[in-house]
Amino acid sequence: MQLHFQQLGHGEPLVLLHGLFGSGDNWFGVAPKLAVEFHVFAPDLRNHGHSPHHVEMDYPLMATDVEKLFAAQKIQSAHVIGHSMGGKVAMQFALDFPARVKKLVVVDMAPRAYAQSHDKIFAALLALELNLFQNRQQIEEALAPEIPSLNLRRFLLKNLGRDDHGKFVWKMNLRGVAENYVHLGKVLRGGKTFGNPALFIRGGKSDYINAADAAEILILFPAAEIQTIATANHWVHADAPEEFVRLVLEFL
Repeated sequence: MQLHFQQLGHGEPLVLLHGLFGSGDNWFGVAPKLAVEFHVFAPDLRNHGHSPHHVEMDYPLMATDVEKLFAAQKIQSAHVIGHSMGGKVAMQFALDFPARVKKLVVVDMAPRAYAQSHDKIFAALLALELNLFQNRQQIEEALAPEIPSLNLRRFLLKNLGRDDHGKFVWKMNLRGVAENYVHLGKVLRGGKTFGNPALFIRGGKSDYINAADAAEILILFPAAEIQTIATANHWVHADAPEEFVRLVLEFL
């Protein structure tokens, strides 16, 4: 699968991998600052954004998609940053294709299994009959009972587009992601380690990386360090962009 991507800047390649329900656009709050030093690539992962849809979706497959992006763009090796689901893709990619990764940055994600905490969101989105709505505000209001956070609703509705007849459609493969969601919460495939430098950045207000995760991280990534941005929730690079960019540039 050839992933859709955006790029900016010049220098060493730096690949940014987004989280669930997202796209490469999610990085563009910090990507221009990183592009001062690096040639930034921000792909849409499979079943997200403008990338192809497929009935299968798990971390080994998504890591292989990233490898194909490297091959197509003639990227010998790069620094790789991944957030949340993209963090697991980045970890899997580093474990499966270690020669491709110079340094690894994982944002608020550990290699362990996670509970299926987004079932309510999938149910609410799949229940929408998009052809009945005339504008985004109507859809925002329809989702409010099940998804009270306006910021979350607006983030999710970035996945909306319109077809040739002007009707709302999902750009992402919503049903495909929902059907594969069980695979996205699983522990990473083991049996390998990544020995190059790795930085795990956790949000101080998030529980995605806890004290018990440190030991497991060091088994798979023995050269890893863990840093905390105290003021940030799970969306670390959106909550504290200046501190995030500072940590990343110092590490890289």
